[in-house]
Amino acid sequence: MALPPGLWSTRDASDLVSDTEGEESLKRSIGPLGLTAMGVGAIIGTGIFVVIGEGAAAAGPAVILSFVLAAVTCLFSALSYAELAAAVPVAGSAYTYSYATMGELVAFIIGWDLILEYGVSVAAVAVGWGGNVNAFLDSAFNVRIPDAISTSPEDGGVFNLPAVFIVMAITFLLIRGTRESARVNMVMVAVKILILLFFIVAALTSFDADNFQNFAPHGLEGITSAAGLIFFAYIGFDAVATGSEESNDPGKDLPMAIVGSLVISTILYIMVAIAAVGVAPISVMTESKNSDAPLSAALESGTGLNWASAALSLGALVAITSVVLVILYGQTRIFFAMCRDGLLPRSFAKVHPRYGTPARLTLAFGILISFLAALVPLSEIVKLVNIGTLFAFVLVNLGVIILRRTKPDMDRPFRTPLVPVFPIIGILMCVYLMTDLPVDTWIRFVVWLVVGMLIYVFYGYKHSKLRTRDKSGV
Repeated sequence: MALPPGLWSTRDASDLVSDTEGEESLKRSIGPLGLTAMGVGAIIGTGIFVVIGEGAAAAGPAVILSFVLAAVTCLFSALSYAELAAAVPVAGSAYTYSYATMGELVAFIIGWDLILEYGVSVAAVAVGWGGNVNAFLDSAFNVRIPDAISTSPEDGGVFNLPAVFIVMAITFLLIRGTRESARVNMVMVAVKILILLFFIVAALTSFDADNFQNFAPHGLEGITSAAGLIFFAYIGFDAVATGSEESNDPGKDLPMAIVGSLVISTILYIMVAIAAVGVAPISVMTESKNSDAPLSAALESGTGLNWASAALSLGALVAITSVVLVILYGQTRIFFAMCRDGLLPRSFAKVHPRYGTPARLTLAFGILISFLAALVPLSEIVKLVNIGTLFAFVLVNLGVIILRRTKPDMDRPFRTPLVPVFPIIGILMCVYLMTDLPVDTWIRFVVWLVVGMLIYVFYGYKHSKLRTRDKSGV
């Protein structure tokens, strides 16, 4: 049975770029520093403040090498993102790149996947933000917000007010303007980098090389297992690509920001890991009672600085706030691109005449995610973030290979080296990590994609700009 015509139709890159020049276009207002700060803002969050403890439990002091391995794994995909973001500077990230390379159906699938990935990420991180508010208030002022209004029903509360507050505050900031949001993010990035540098310097004052003995207690398997956990602390760089359409000079600034944010975050991660291992025995970070604040536990144990817990709690709070901002920004831009292409209701692609932002859909997502963060259990569904991100990475790497063959003369301000070798390595690494995910995660992922396919069949296919334009002859 033949597939319906146009199901695999692609949009030329120049056609996609032309969409950025009409009424449904976003304002170019972000420079290279703002874009790089977006990447660092999305990457440096709970990954370094919390996940380092889980990685240390799997790898021991060799968690340092796990950070390196995870960074190398991400680098191959980051290079592919950099090439496509510079060549196709349009909102939508992997969704847009798939539309230009693999066709409308694949583009819709990855766009629908990314909407889930980003939305669940924001909700989960917002819940973490609420928890860190209480941790900071407790360590700094010995007060706490009552559990009834600071935790979800799953955890014995009624309504997670702090989570709702941070989501709606970021929502209104994003509506107000991309430039303003980028400036606030840069301030938060500067604060959390200073907090991490404080940790490094303070830890080095009590550095003990004996803590590196029995460096890899679980061998190579422990290192790679920890790298699989830590990998997800790096994935925020893909959010930079969602800002393609609002970049002042995408051909130059986007590759610099994508690769630059990954490099900066990697250097900080490795330095923090070395300092954390050196300041206290590895068991201090891995004990269950320290699972939520392994860096604070290591610093207090090694230096006796009791007030360090408050400082690091503040750093974690700022770090998580910037993650909420960048990830919610990325989600709205992907949804905006899909609406502008007609695959989802085009009414959501309206740009505010004063602020130059997709205010309507930003507010809608803010309300929906606030509801999720306040009431819905997220302990299992957050695993969907992992599989969704890896799936997107696979398609971006594949997109570079396809465009090199189908559009060899296309203008590419940045070129991924050693194509197709580097993209293939990126694909294989992502597929390997995907195979390690639980079966129930795959089942939920497939269910979400089936729902998306039904929306595409009954709405997206009929209303696609590509198809309606062909019918009208325009």
